[in-house]
Amino acid sequence: MLLPPDLREINAFPESPDKLFHLLWQGAYPRIYDRRIPAHQWLADYTSIYIQRDVRQVINVSDLQAFAGFLKLCAGRTAQEINLSKLGSDAGVSHNTARAWLSVMETSNIIHRLPAWHANIRKQIVKAPKLHFFDSGLLCYLLGIREPDQLQLHPLRGAIFESWVVSEIYKTIVHKGLQPRMFHYREARGPEIDLPVEQGQTLAAVEIKSGATISSDFFKNLTRFSNRMVMADGTYTVDPYLVYGGDVSQSRSSAQVLPWQSVHRLIK
Repeated sequence: MLLPPDLREINAFPESPDKLFHLLWQGAYPRIYDRRIPAHQWLADYTSIYIQRDVRQVINVSDLQAFAGFLKLCAGRTAQEINLSKLGSDAGVSHNTARAWLSVMETSNIIHRLPAWHANIRKQIVKAPKLHFFDSGLLCYLLGIREPDQLQLHPLRGAIFESWVVSEIYKTIVHKGLQPRMFHYREARGPEIDLPVEQGQTLAAVEIKSGATISSDFFKNLTRFSNRMVMADGTYTVDPYLVYGGDVSQSRSSAQVLPWQSVHRLIK
């Protein structure tokens, strides 16, 4: 199954969304745009077809309702580290079944797992991968978000935006014919970076914030992570970025600030 289009491809359609929360809510599946099908109508049909046809072709799911519930549980965990035992327990299936179902979703380009990034830093590093959905519209549908205004106040707004940014960067790299070298980073008692991206000897350290107003707190982890790398073995040069929900680019001493429309600019 192909990846959904990226933002630049969506912008080629007439009447493509120009507001962030409309874009996140509607998602990127092309039939919503080229056939002008209401997003929730198309996503409802797609989800039903995916569960009833595609999943059955790949694995023998005896209880489709259980898999549908598992899909929604995963949506509630987007941009979080994966705990297979907890996920399986909450879905009422075994650890191994949860692993198999995640693999099916990954093969179908519904989700992808962002591995933990490791450097030669003498700190305790959290090693679990993060779960991200490729399409924010599907994510909103599974979470029961029925209109863009509801998304603005939703408790998972930041997680949905983070998954969207990660997906856009992933698609940008793939469309260049390259293999994504994308990770997440978190120390048990230290900085957390949403998205380190290896580009040769340069490491783009990306923090992702859905807010439209920039706060000085947004740069705290970027500064701490850059300092960690200076004290490490010197393998990488760190380029810090902040991608946020506003509309203005800025160059600051601690990071290059990119609005959501310009997320692709951080990939060289």
